[in-house]
Amino acid sequence: MGRYLPQRLVIALATLLGVSLTIFLLLALAPGDPLGELATNPSLSDAARENLRRSFGLDQPLPIRYAKWLSAALRGDFGYSFTSRAPVLDLLRQRLPATLWLVGSAYTLSAALMIPLGVWSASRLHSFGDKLVNALGLLGYSLPTFLTGLMVILIFSVGLRWFPFIYDSGLDLRDWHNWGAQIRQLVLPVAVLVFYQGAALLRFTRSAVREELPQDYIRTAYAKGLSPGRVIWAHLARNALLPLVTLVSLDLPALFTGALVTEQIFRVPGMGALMVESIYRSDTPVVMAITCIYGFLIVVFSTLADLLYAWLDPRIRY
Repeated sequence: MGRYLPQRLVIALATLLGVSLTIFLLLALAPGDPLGELATNPSLSDAARENLRRSFGLDQPLPIRYAKWLSAALRGDFGYSFTSRAPVLDLLRQRLPATLWLVGSAYTLSAALMIPLGVWSASRLHSFGDKLVNALGLLGYSLPTFLTGLMVILIFSVGLRWFPFIYDSGLDLRDWHNWGAQIRQLVLPVAVLVFYQGAALLRFTRSAVREELPQDYIRTAYAKGLSPGRVIWAHLARNALLPLVTLVSLDLPALFTGALVTEQIFRVPGMGALMVESIYRSDTPVVMAITCIYGFLIVVFSTLADLLYAWLDPRIRY
């Protein structure tokens, strides 16, 4: 373990450097003007346009621009947005709460519902309940979120008028009445994400438990007279959790970067919506900040997953 962590740290730093460089080059070489309407406004003189580009450093060569961005990012300064001229970190702080409400609620419900359901389904192989759960999991994993999102809007918002389909980020949650409105506006987008994310958790859990059931130690536990519940949750679950650790560790960074499609459909002003808007407007500082934070979280949670492997399975050593 003493040698593993330094090696993993070097690999993580190289990965983050490669990700940031790749994204920077893609955005810099992509068509479109990073300053958008400001740079093409006919009321601005050529001198004013040049001053704008100089103030944002767009007149400098790409290597110098990237070196300056990297130096500032290492100090926690991601610069200013090209479109809003606000600090990038301020924009992220404004958008993060909506994303945590949406994606955090959805993933918590997905894990709480689908992991036990996957264990239950695998322990009753080929029964009617197992086939029904497997079919629902396959359906949820196959349908894209933009389709299920539009379907629930048409049924529950336009048709039945039970829930709103446009997210209101201006609710004051110090008022109990607004808490009810907050829950109501989260029902549809959270349901869409639970149906999609939960399907992956359900199928992975079912497959992992199914592989462990024929093992000798499970037969021995049953032969000792242990109850099925104790066999599954006290003996089988620890080994079956290993594949789920990787899946969950890769999903958790989405709590901070948002669900791109779902946030667009339900007009949730979260990190995913900010990412899409920034790409459309060629807002390089915002896109760079979000992608680098996402890459950093992926590396951190992947390392934590490796450490959890050693704790869950004593045979794994680094």
